[in-house]
Amino acid sequence: MEKSLKHRTAGTLKWNTVDRLATQLLYAVTGVVLARVLSQEDFGLVGAVLVFQAFASLLVDSGFFSALVQRKHPTQLDYSSVLWFNIAMGVVLYAVAWACAPLIADCFGGDGRLVPLTRVMFLSVPLNATATVQCCRLVKRMDVKMVAVANSLGLIAGAVAGISLALAGAGAWAIVWQTLTLAAVKSATLWTTERWRPSMAFSMRALRSYMGVGTRVLLTSFLNTVFQNIYSFFVGNRVGLASLGYYTQGDKWSKMGVLSISQVLTSSFLPTLSEVQDDPERFRRLVARINRFTAYMLFPGTLGLAAMATPIFHTLFGTKWDASIVLFQMLLVRGVFTVLNAQYSNYVLSLGHARDVVWLEVLRDGTALVALAATLPVIALSTPADPVLGLRYMLWGQIGATALTWVVSAAVAARRVGATMWSFVTDLAPYAALTLLIVPVMLLCGSLTDSPLAACVVEGAVGVGLYMGANRVAGSKIQEEMIGYFTGKNKL
Repeated sequence: MEKSLKHRTAGTLKWNTVDRLATQLLYAVTGVVLARVLSQEDFGLVGAVLVFQAFASLLVDSGFFSALVQRKHPTQLDYSSVLWFNIAMGVVLYAVAWACAPLIADCFGGDGRLVPLTRVMFLSVPLNATATVQCCRLVKRMDVKMVAVANSLGLIAGAVAGISLALAGAGAWAIVWQTLTLAAVKSATLWTTERWRPSMAFSMRALRSYMGVGTRVLLTSFLNTVFQNIYSFFVGNRVGLASLGYYTQGDKWSKMGVLSISQVLTSSFLPTLSEVQDDPERFRRLVARINRFTAYMLFPGTLGLAAMATPIFHTLFGTKWDASIVLFQMLLVRGVFTVLNAQYSNYVLSLGHARDVVWLEVLRDGTALVALAATLPVIALSTPADPVLGLRYMLWGQIGATALTWVVSAAVAARRVGATMWSFVTDLAPYAALTLLIVPVMLLCGSLTDSPLAACVVEGAVGVGLYMGANRVAGSKIQEEMIGYFTGKNKL
Protein backbone atom coordinates (compact mmCIF):
# COMPACT_ATOMS: atom_id res chain seq x y z
CA MET A 1 0.00 0.00 0.00
CA GLU A 2 2.83 2.40 0.92
CA LYS A 3 4.64 1.77 -2.35
CA SER A 4 1.42 2.03 -4.34
CA LEU A 5 0.53 5.35 -2.71
CA LYS A 6 3.99 6.77 -3.36
CA HIS A 7 3.85 5.62 -6.97
CA ARG A 8 0.41 7.11 -7.60
CA THR A 9 1.28 10.41 -5.92
CA ALA A 10 4.44 10.81 -8.00
CA GLY A 11 2.48 10.07 -11.18
CA THR A 12 -0.22 12.53 -10.17
CA LEU A 13 2.34 15.25 -9.46
CA LYS A 14 3.99 14.63 -12.82
CA TRP A 15 0.79 14.71 -14.88
CA ASN A 16 -0.67 17.66 -13.01
CA THR A 17 2.49 19.60 -13.76
CA VAL A 18 2.41 18.55 -17.41
CA ASP A 19 -1.26 19.57 -17.53
CA ARG A 20 -0.59 23.01 -16.07
CA LEU A 21 2.43 23.64 -18.30
CA ALA A 22 0.48 22.65 -21.42
CA THR A 23 -2.51 24.68 -20.27
CA GLN A 24 -0.46 27.80 -19.62
CA LEU A 25 1.41 27.47 -22.91
CA LEU A 26 -1.84 27.22 -24.86
CA TYR A 27 -3.43 30.01 -22.83
CA ALA A 28 -0.35 32.14 -23.40
CA VAL A 29 -0.35 31.70 -27.17
CA THR A 30 -4.06 32.51 -27.38
CA GLY A 31 -3.80 35.32 -24.85
CA VAL A 32 -0.96 37.03 -26.72
CA VAL A 33 -2.85 37.04 -30.00
CA LEU A 34 -6.07 38.27 -28.40
CA ALA A 35 -4.24 40.95 -26.37
CA ARG A 36 -2.64 42.30 -29.54
CA VAL A 37 -5.88 42.31 -31.56
CA LEU A 38 -8.56 43.21 -29.00
CA SER A 39 -8.92 46.49 -27.12
CA GLN A 40 -8.71 47.23 -23.40
CA GLU A 41 -12.48 47.74 -23.42
CA ASP A 42 -13.09 44.32 -25.02
CA PHE A 43 -11.25 42.68 -22.14
CA GLY A 44 -13.13 44.89 -19.70
CA LEU A 45 -16.49 43.70 -21.09
CA VAL A 46 -15.60 40.05 -20.64
CA GLY A 47 -14.04 40.75 -17.25
CA ALA A 48 -17.35 42.24 -16.11
CA VAL A 49 -19.23 39.05 -17.07
CA LEU A 50 -16.60 36.84 -15.44
CA VAL A 51 -17.21 38.54 -12.08
CA PHE A 52 -20.66 36.95 -11.96
CA GLN A 53 -19.84 33.73 -13.79
CA ALA A 54 -17.29 32.81 -11.13
CA PHE A 55 -20.05 32.63 -8.53
CA ALA A 56 -22.31 30.56 -10.76
CA SER A 57 -19.55 28.00 -11.37
CA LEU A 58 -18.92 27.81 -7.65
CA LEU A 59 -22.59 27.21 -6.79
CA VAL A 60 -22.84 24.44 -9.40
CA ASP A 61 -20.20 22.38 -7.60
CA SER A 62 -21.39 23.41 -4.10
CA GLY A 63 -18.26 21.95 -2.51
CA PHE A 64 -19.08 18.38 -3.50
CA PHE A 65 -15.92 17.92 -5.60
CA SER A 66 -13.68 18.41 -2.55
CA ALA A 67 -16.06 16.38 -0.38
CA LEU A 68 -15.90 13.43 -2.79
CA VAL A 69 -12.10 13.58 -2.91
CA GLN A 70 -11.93 13.78 0.89
CA ARG A 71 -14.26 10.74 1.33
CA LYS A 72 -12.29 7.48 1.20
CA HIS A 73 -14.89 5.31 -0.56
CA PRO A 74 -17.69 7.15 -2.41
CA THR A 75 -20.38 4.89 -3.89
CA GLN A 76 -21.94 4.78 -7.35
CA LEU A 77 -25.04 6.42 -5.92
CA ASP A 78 -22.91 9.18 -4.37
CA TYR A 79 -21.27 10.02 -7.68
CA SER A 80 -24.55 9.87 -9.58
CA SER A 81 -26.39 12.08 -7.10
CA VAL A 82 -23.67 14.73 -7.21
CA LEU A 83 -23.61 14.70 -11.02
CA TRP A 84 -27.39 15.17 -11.36
CA PHE A 85 -27.29 17.91 -8.73
CA ASN A 86 -24.49 19.72 -10.57
CA ILE A 87 -26.30 19.58 -13.91
CA ALA A 88 -29.59 20.76 -12.39
CA MET A 89 -27.84 23.65 -10.66
CA GLY A 90 -26.09 24.58 -13.91
CA VAL A 91 -29.40 24.80 -15.77
CA VAL A 92 -31.10 26.80 -13.00
CA LEU A 93 -28.23 29.26 -12.71
CA TYR A 94 -28.16 29.76 -16.47
CA ALA A 95 -31.86 30.64 -16.40
CA VAL A 96 -31.19 33.13 -13.58
CA ALA A 97 -28.30 34.68 -15.53
CA TRP A 98 -30.47 35.06 -18.62
CA ALA A 99 -33.11 36.94 -16.65
CA CYS A 100 -30.58 39.07 -14.75
CA ALA A 101 -28.40 40.06 -17.72
CA PRO A 102 -29.85 43.61 -17.88
CA LEU A 103 -29.12 44.07 -14.16
CA ILE A 104 -25.51 42.98 -14.72
CA ALA A 105 -25.21 45.61 -17.45
CA ASP A 106 -26.60 48.22 -15.05
CA CYS A 107 -23.72 47.50 -12.63
CA PHE A 108 -21.27 48.70 -15.28
CA GLY A 109 -22.83 51.92 -16.50
CA GLY A 110 -25.78 50.32 -18.31
CA ASP A 111 -23.60 49.11 -21.21
CA GLY A 112 -26.10 47.23 -23.39
CA ARG A 113 -23.37 45.08 -24.96
CA LEU A 114 -23.16 43.12 -21.72
CA VAL A 115 -26.68 41.67 -22.06
CA PRO A 116 -26.08 39.32 -25.04
CA LEU A 117 -22.50 38.67 -23.89
CA THR A 118 -23.78 37.48 -20.51
CA ARG A 119 -26.51 35.28 -21.96
CA VAL A 120 -24.11 33.44 -24.24
CA MET A 121 -21.08 33.35 -21.92
CA PHE A 122 -23.11 31.72 -19.13
CA LEU A 123 -23.75 28.66 -21.31
CA SER A 124 -20.33 27.50 -20.12
CA VAL A 125 -21.77 26.99 -16.61
CA PRO A 126 -24.04 24.01 -17.43
CA LEU A 127 -21.42 22.71 -19.87
CA ASN A 128 -18.75 22.61 -17.16
CA ALA A 129 -21.24 21.02 -14.75
CA THR A 130 -21.42 17.91 -16.92
CA ALA A 131 -17.69 17.22 -16.44
CA THR A 132 -17.13 17.74 -12.70
CA VAL A 133 -17.77 14.18 -11.52
CA GLN A 134 -15.86 12.61 -14.40
CA CYS A 135 -12.91 14.80 -13.49
CA CYS A 136 -13.36 14.06 -9.78
CA ARG A 137 -13.21 10.30 -10.31
CA LEU A 138 -9.92 10.59 -12.17
CA VAL A 139 -8.44 12.83 -9.47
CA LYS A 140 -9.70 10.44 -6.79
CA ARG A 141 -7.90 7.54 -8.49
CA MET A 142 -4.80 9.74 -8.94
CA ASP A 143 -5.12 8.99 -12.66
CA VAL A 144 -5.05 12.51 -14.06
CA LYS A 145 -3.41 11.86 -17.42
CA MET A 146 -6.76 12.06 -19.24
CA VAL A 147 -7.65 15.28 -17.40
CA ALA A 148 -4.51 16.80 -18.89
CA VAL A 149 -5.44 15.51 -22.35
CA ALA A 150 -9.01 16.83 -22.10
CA ASN A 151 -7.79 20.25 -20.95
CA SER A 152 -5.28 20.46 -23.79
CA LEU A 153 -7.78 19.44 -26.48
CA GLY A 154 -10.29 21.97 -25.14
CA LEU A 155 -7.70 24.72 -25.09
CA ILE A 156 -6.55 23.98 -28.64
CA ALA A 157 -10.12 24.04 -29.94
CA GLY A 158 -10.84 27.20 -27.93
CA ALA A 159 -7.70 28.85 -29.27
CA VAL A 160 -8.70 28.15 -32.87
CA ALA A 161 -12.19 29.56 -32.27
CA GLY A 162 -11.03 32.61 -30.30
CA ILE A 163 -8.17 33.63 -32.59
CA SER A 164 -10.23 33.14 -35.75
CA LEU A 165 -13.04 35.33 -34.44
CA ALA A 166 -10.64 37.98 -33.12
CA LEU A 167 -8.92 38.29 -36.49
CA ALA A 168 -12.36 38.50 -38.11
CA GLY A 169 -13.19 41.53 -35.97
CA ALA A 170 -15.58 39.89 -33.48
CA GLY A 171 -14.20 41.85 -30.52
CA ALA A 172 -15.20 40.57 -27.08
CA TRP A 173 -17.22 37.75 -28.69
CA ALA A 174 -13.93 36.05 -29.57
CA ILE A 175 -13.22 35.46 -25.86
CA VAL A 176 -16.81 34.30 -25.25
CA TRP A 177 -16.70 31.62 -27.95
CA GLN A 178 -13.19 30.59 -26.91
CA THR A 179 -14.59 29.88 -23.41
CA LEU A 180 -17.60 27.94 -24.68
CA THR A 181 -15.56 25.84 -27.09
CA LEU A 182 -13.08 24.94 -24.37
CA ALA A 183 -15.86 23.80 -22.00
CA ALA A 184 -17.67 21.75 -24.66
CA VAL A 185 -14.58 19.93 -25.96
CA LYS A 186 -13.23 19.20 -22.47
CA SER A 187 -16.53 17.71 -21.31
CA ALA A 188 -16.97 15.66 -24.50
CA THR A 189 -13.43 14.27 -24.18
CA LEU A 190 -13.92 13.18 -20.56
CA TRP A 191 -17.28 11.53 -21.31
CA THR A 192 -15.82 9.75 -24.33
CA THR A 193 -12.72 8.40 -22.60
CA GLU A 194 -13.96 7.77 -19.03
CA ARG A 195 -15.98 4.53 -18.89
CA TRP A 196 -18.01 5.49 -15.83
CA ARG A 197 -21.65 6.34 -16.40
CA PRO A 198 -24.11 7.62 -13.79
CA SER A 199 -27.04 5.61 -12.54
CA MET A 200 -30.50 6.93 -13.31
CA ALA A 201 -30.97 7.53 -9.60
CA PHE A 202 -30.72 10.43 -7.18
CA SER A 203 -30.46 10.22 -3.41
CA MET A 204 -30.90 13.29 -1.25
CA ARG A 205 -29.68 11.17 1.66
CA ALA A 206 -26.42 10.47 -0.16
CA LEU A 207 -26.07 14.14 -0.99
CA ARG A 208 -26.70 15.16 2.61
CA SER A 209 -23.91 12.88 3.80
CA TYR A 210 -21.47 15.16 1.98
CA MET A 211 -23.00 18.42 3.08
CA GLY A 212 -20.98 18.69 6.30
CA VAL A 213 -17.71 19.00 4.41
CA GLY A 214 -19.30 20.25 1.18
CA THR A 215 -21.17 23.15 2.74
CA ARG A 216 -18.11 24.37 4.59
CA VAL A 217 -15.97 24.03 1.47
CA LEU A 218 -18.67 25.89 -0.47
CA LEU A 219 -18.79 28.69 2.08
CA THR A 220 -15.01 28.92 2.10
CA SER A 221 -14.84 28.91 -1.69
CA PHE A 222 -17.69 31.41 -1.90
CA LEU A 223 -15.90 33.86 0.35
CA ASN A 224 -12.67 33.30 -1.54
CA THR A 225 -14.44 33.89 -4.86
CA VAL A 226 -16.02 37.07 -3.52
CA PHE A 227 -12.61 38.50 -2.77
CA GLN A 228 -11.07 37.19 -5.97
CA ASN A 229 -13.69 39.06 -8.00
CA ILE A 230 -14.74 42.00 -5.86
CA TYR A 231 -11.73 43.96 -7.09
CA SER A 232 -12.81 43.56 -10.72
CA PHE A 233 -16.31 44.67 -9.77
CA PHE A 234 -15.18 47.87 -8.08
CA VAL A 235 -12.61 48.65 -10.76
CA GLY A 236 -15.24 48.33 -13.49
CA ASN A 237 -17.91 50.10 -11.43
CA ARG A 238 -15.78 52.96 -10.05
CA VAL A 239 -13.03 53.45 -12.61
CA GLY A 240 -14.36 52.18 -15.97
CA LEU A 241 -14.12 49.28 -18.41
CA ALA A 242 -10.79 50.41 -19.92
CA SER A 243 -9.12 50.36 -16.48
CA LEU A 244 -10.83 47.03 -15.82
CA GLY A 245 -9.15 45.82 -19.02
CA TYR A 246 -5.73 46.79 -17.63
CA TYR A 247 -6.51 45.09 -14.34
CA THR A 248 -7.91 42.00 -16.09
CA GLN A 249 -4.71 41.58 -18.09
CA GLY A 250 -2.48 41.91 -15.02
CA ASP A 251 -4.72 39.54 -13.07
CA LYS A 252 -4.99 37.00 -15.89
CA TRP A 253 -1.26 36.69 -16.51
CA SER A 254 -0.37 36.65 -12.81
CA LYS A 255 -2.90 33.88 -12.20
CA MET A 256 -1.34 31.78 -14.93
CA GLY A 257 1.65 31.43 -12.63
CA VAL A 258 0.01 31.55 -9.22
CA LEU A 259 -2.97 29.30 -9.88
CA SER A 260 -0.88 26.81 -11.84
CA ILE A 261 1.34 26.23 -8.82
CA SER A 262 -1.63 26.10 -6.45
CA GLN A 263 -3.62 23.69 -8.62
CA VAL A 264 -0.67 21.37 -9.17
CA LEU A 265 -0.07 21.13 -5.43
CA THR A 266 -3.75 20.77 -4.48
CA SER A 267 -4.59 18.18 -7.15
CA SER A 268 -1.44 16.20 -6.47
CA PHE A 269 -1.39 16.12 -2.68
CA LEU A 270 -4.96 16.49 -1.39
CA PRO A 271 -5.91 12.87 -2.25
CA THR A 272 -2.67 11.66 -0.64
CA LEU A 273 -3.23 13.69 2.51
CA SER A 274 -6.74 12.27 2.81
CA GLU A 275 -5.42 8.72 2.59
CA VAL A 276 -2.94 9.18 5.47
CA GLN A 277 -5.20 11.32 7.68
CA ASP A 278 -5.41 8.53 10.28
CA ASP A 279 -1.63 8.31 10.74
CA PRO A 280 -0.51 11.52 12.54
CA GLU A 281 3.24 10.94 12.28
CA ARG A 282 3.11 10.05 8.61
CA PHE A 283 0.79 12.98 7.93
CA ARG A 284 3.20 15.36 9.69
CA ARG A 285 6.17 14.12 7.62
CA LEU A 286 4.18 14.49 4.41
CA VAL A 287 3.17 18.06 5.32
CA ALA A 288 6.80 19.05 5.91
CA ARG A 289 7.74 17.66 2.52
CA ILE A 290 4.84 19.43 0.81
CA ASN A 291 5.87 22.69 2.47
CA ARG A 292 9.33 22.37 0.96
CA PHE A 293 7.95 21.36 -2.45
CA THR A 294 5.68 24.39 -2.36
CA ALA A 295 8.50 26.76 -1.44
CA TYR A 296 10.84 25.28 -4.06
CA MET A 297 8.29 25.95 -6.82
CA LEU A 298 6.48 29.01 -5.48
CA PHE A 299 9.17 31.59 -4.77
CA PRO A 300 11.15 31.38 -8.01
CA GLY A 301 7.93 30.88 -10.00
CA THR A 302 6.28 34.06 -8.72
CA LEU A 303 9.09 36.43 -7.77
CA GLY A 304 11.13 35.42 -10.82
CA LEU A 305 8.21 36.24 -13.11
CA ALA A 306 7.72 39.56 -11.31
CA ALA A 307 11.36 40.44 -12.00
CA MET A 308 10.95 39.58 -15.69
CA ALA A 309 7.61 41.40 -16.07
CA THR A 310 8.73 44.33 -18.24
CA PRO A 311 10.65 42.36 -20.90
CA ILE A 312 7.90 39.71 -20.95
CA PHE A 313 5.14 42.25 -21.59
CA HIS A 314 7.21 44.16 -24.15
CA THR A 315 8.10 40.96 -26.00
CA LEU A 316 4.50 39.74 -26.10
CA PHE A 317 2.48 42.96 -26.45
CA GLY A 318 4.80 45.84 -27.25
CA THR A 319 3.89 48.84 -25.09
CA LYS A 320 0.08 48.47 -25.42
CA TRP A 321 -0.35 47.01 -21.92
CA ASP A 322 2.43 48.83 -20.03
CA ALA A 323 -0.05 50.04 -17.39
CA SER A 324 -0.72 46.38 -16.53
CA ILE A 325 2.92 45.56 -15.73
CA VAL A 326 3.04 46.94 -12.19
CA LEU A 327 -0.37 45.36 -11.45
CA PHE A 328 0.97 42.03 -12.70
CA GLN A 329 4.00 42.30 -10.39
CA MET A 330 1.96 43.23 -7.33
CA LEU A 331 -0.57 40.46 -7.96
CA LEU A 332 2.28 37.95 -8.14
CA VAL A 333 3.57 39.10 -4.75
CA ARG A 334 0.08 38.76 -3.28
CA GLY A 335 -0.12 35.36 -4.93
CA VAL A 336 2.73 34.03 -2.80
CA PHE A 337 0.61 34.39 0.33
CA THR A 338 -2.54 33.24 -1.48
CA VAL A 339 -0.94 29.92 -2.47
CA LEU A 340 0.44 29.32 1.02
CA ASN A 341 -2.92 30.10 2.64
CA ALA A 342 -4.67 27.68 0.28
CA GLN A 343 -2.10 24.99 1.03
CA TYR A 344 -2.58 25.37 4.78
CA SER A 345 -6.35 25.13 4.35
CA ASN A 346 -5.84 21.83 2.51
CA TYR A 347 -3.94 20.43 5.49
CA VAL A 348 -6.75 21.37 7.84
CA LEU A 349 -9.45 20.10 5.46
CA SER A 350 -7.68 16.76 4.97
CA LEU A 351 -7.86 16.19 8.72
CA GLY A 352 -11.60 16.84 8.66
CA HIS A 353 -11.54 20.26 10.37
CA ALA A 354 -13.72 21.98 7.77
CA ARG A 355 -15.00 24.46 10.35
CA ASP A 356 -11.47 25.81 10.86
CA VAL A 357 -11.17 26.27 7.09
CA VAL A 358 -14.33 28.37 7.07
CA TRP A 359 -13.18 30.61 9.92
CA LEU A 360 -9.77 31.06 8.36
CA GLU A 361 -11.42 32.15 5.11
CA VAL A 362 -13.70 34.53 7.01
CA LEU A 363 -10.65 36.04 8.67
CA ARG A 364 -8.73 36.36 5.41
CA ASP A 365 -11.64 37.90 3.57
CA GLY A 366 -12.59 40.17 6.44
CA THR A 367 -9.06 41.52 6.55
CA ALA A 368 -9.08 41.98 2.78
CA LEU A 369 -12.41 43.82 3.03
CA VAL A 370 -10.99 46.24 5.59
CA ALA A 371 -8.02 46.90 3.30
CA LEU A 372 -10.31 47.39 0.31
CA ALA A 373 -12.56 49.80 2.22
CA ALA A 374 -9.51 51.79 3.31
CA THR A 375 -8.23 52.17 -0.26
CA LEU A 376 -11.58 52.52 -2.08
CA PRO A 377 -11.63 56.36 -1.83
CA VAL A 378 -8.41 56.52 -3.88
CA ILE A 379 -9.06 53.67 -6.32
CA ALA A 380 -9.92 56.03 -9.21
CA LEU A 381 -6.76 58.14 -8.87
CA SER A 382 -4.73 58.40 -12.05
CA THR A 383 -2.22 60.62 -13.82
CA PRO A 384 -1.23 60.76 -17.50
CA ALA A 385 1.99 58.95 -16.59
CA ASP A 386 0.30 56.45 -14.27
CA PRO A 387 -3.29 55.57 -15.27
CA VAL A 388 -3.47 52.84 -12.60
CA LEU A 389 -2.21 54.85 -9.61
CA GLY A 390 -5.34 54.15 -7.56
CA LEU A 391 -5.24 50.46 -8.41
CA ARG A 392 -1.70 50.27 -7.06
CA TYR A 393 -2.87 51.68 -3.73
CA MET A 394 -5.62 49.06 -3.68
CA LEU A 395 -3.16 46.22 -4.31
CA TRP A 396 -0.70 47.41 -1.66
CA GLY A 397 -3.55 47.10 0.82
CA GLN A 398 -4.31 43.58 -0.39
CA ILE A 399 -0.68 42.47 -0.13
CA GLY A 400 -0.59 43.65 3.47
CA ALA A 401 -3.88 41.88 4.26
CA THR A 402 -2.79 38.52 2.80
CA ALA A 403 0.59 38.69 4.53
CA LEU A 404 -1.07 39.33 7.88
CA THR A 405 -3.53 36.45 7.53
CA TRP A 406 -0.75 34.11 6.36
CA VAL A 407 0.65 34.26 9.90
CA VAL A 408 -2.67 33.17 11.42
CA SER A 409 -3.26 30.45 8.79
CA ALA A 410 0.19 28.98 9.36
CA ALA A 411 -0.32 28.95 13.13
CA VAL A 412 -3.69 27.16 12.88
CA ALA A 413 -2.43 24.62 10.33
CA ALA A 414 0.70 23.88 12.34
CA ARG A 415 -1.38 23.26 15.47
CA ARG A 416 -3.76 20.89 13.67
CA VAL A 417 -0.90 19.02 12.02
CA GLY A 418 0.99 18.70 15.31
CA ALA A 419 3.96 20.74 14.10
CA THR A 420 5.25 24.16 15.11
CA MET A 421 4.90 27.51 13.43
CA TRP A 422 8.69 27.75 13.38
CA SER A 423 8.95 24.48 11.43
CA PHE A 424 6.60 25.92 8.78
CA VAL A 425 8.76 29.04 8.51
CA THR A 426 12.02 27.11 8.24
CA ASP A 427 10.53 24.93 5.50
CA LEU A 428 9.99 28.06 3.40
CA ALA A 429 12.85 30.37 4.36
CA PRO A 430 15.80 28.89 2.39
CA TYR A 431 13.96 29.00 -0.95
CA ALA A 432 12.55 32.49 -0.31
CA ALA A 433 15.96 33.86 0.68
CA LEU A 434 17.70 32.26 -2.30
CA THR A 435 15.15 33.70 -4.73
CA LEU A 436 15.47 37.21 -3.24
CA LEU A 437 19.25 37.03 -3.67
CA ILE A 438 18.98 35.91 -7.29
CA VAL A 439 16.37 38.46 -8.45
CA PRO A 440 18.75 41.51 -8.39
CA VAL A 441 21.29 39.54 -10.42
CA MET A 442 18.59 38.71 -12.98
CA LEU A 443 17.62 42.39 -13.27
CA LEU A 444 21.24 43.47 -13.64
CA CYS A 445 21.91 40.96 -16.41
CA GLY A 446 18.69 41.86 -18.21
CA SER A 447 19.62 45.56 -18.19
CA LEU A 448 22.68 44.82 -20.33
CA THR A 449 20.55 44.50 -23.49
CA ASP A 450 17.96 46.76 -25.11
CA SER A 451 16.08 43.86 -26.69
CA PRO A 452 13.05 42.70 -24.63
CA LEU A 453 13.30 39.17 -26.04
CA ALA A 454 17.02 38.96 -25.27
CA ALA A 455 16.36 40.29 -21.75
CA CYS A 456 13.74 37.55 -21.22
CA VAL A 457 16.16 34.87 -22.33
CA VAL A 458 19.06 36.23 -20.29
CA GLU A 459 17.07 36.82 -17.10
CA GLY A 460 15.35 33.45 -17.37
CA ALA A 461 18.59 31.55 -18.00
CA VAL A 462 20.42 33.36 -15.21
CA GLY A 463 17.55 32.82 -12.76
CA VAL A 464 17.10 29.11 -13.48
CA GLY A 465 20.84 28.46 -13.62
CA LEU A 466 21.62 30.22 -10.34
CA TYR A 467 18.60 28.75 -8.53
CA MET A 468 19.20 25.14 -9.54
CA GLY A 469 22.96 25.52 -9.20
CA ALA A 470 22.71 26.91 -5.68
CA ASN A 471 20.31 24.13 -4.68
CA ARG A 472 22.70 21.58 -6.16
CA VAL A 473 25.65 22.99 -4.21
CA ALA A 474 23.56 23.08 -1.02
CA GLY A 475 22.60 19.44 -1.52
CA SER A 476 18.85 20.15 -1.78
CA LYS A 477 16.99 16.86 -1.46
CA ILE A 478 13.80 18.45 -2.73
CA GLN A 479 15.46 19.40 -6.01
CA GLU A 480 16.92 15.92 -6.38
CA GLU A 481 13.52 14.39 -5.75
CA MET A 482 11.78 16.78 -8.15
CA ILE A 483 14.20 15.88 -10.93
CA GLY A 484 13.80 12.22 -10.06
CA TYR A 485 10.00 12.36 -10.26
CA PHE A 486 10.00 13.86 -13.72
CA THR A 487 12.68 11.53 -15.05
CA GLY A 488 10.93 8.51 -13.53
CA LYS A 489 13.88 7.63 -11.27
CA ASN A 490 12.17 8.39 -7.96
CA LYS A 491 8.77 7.80 -6.38
CA LEU A 492 7.37 9.99 -3.65
